[in-house]
Amino acid sequence: MCPLPTAQSADLLEWIHSLVVVCRRCQLSQSRRNAVPGEGNPNASLLLVGEAPGAAEDSQGRPFVGAAGQLLTTLLAEIGVKRTDVFITNVVKCRPPGNRDPQEDEIAACNDYLLGQIGCIRPKVIATLGRHAMHTLVSPDLSISRVHGKHFFQQGIFFIPIFHPAFALHDESRRGLLRDDMRALKRLLNETQAEPKQTQTEKE
Repeated sequence: MCPLPTAQSADLLEWIHSLVVVCRRCQLSQSRRNAVPGEGNPNASLLLVGEAPGAAEDSQGRPFVGAAGQLLTTLLAEIGVKRTDVFITNVVKCRPPGNRDPQEDEIAACNDYLLGQIGCIRPKVIATLGRHAMHTLVSPDLSISRVHGKHFFQQGIFFIPIFHPAFALHDESRRGLLRDDMRALKRLLNETQAEPKQTQTEKE
């Protein structure tokens, strides 16, 4: 969907945003209040990809603004990452009713929006939050309980699956696992910072 990144990558992201907010590709468009395209720095080195919007996100049209989002913002701050420096989106751009898991056809309907966002931003690192994001972007054969905090290099991008913040929201004992994941993310970011991010013009 999205051309390779140029100096107008922010404009391209805004174009994808405009398509998402009026999208009628799947049944989720019938029950949503607002589509949630994503938000953040169009030149971010880190892209965070969750599973689907919840009630707060559906109400505001913004990603990760509910309780899980507040925890995510706190955990990012703990590793020295500002929310305004990253881009945050979801595999599915509309809330599934009752916060159920997104279905395969719904993920497929949103897939080119997500790939377009990745193509525009060209992040060095993508952190997948939860198993659905990991299965969509890394591999459907992986178990998040086995690979969380480990990174994979695919198509020029480092992918690191981590537990979704909701995993630890109501269980304090799980926050240690999530913090371990965030520290692994920080180490990966530090390793990739040695190489400056190039624009498409520079690569050519």
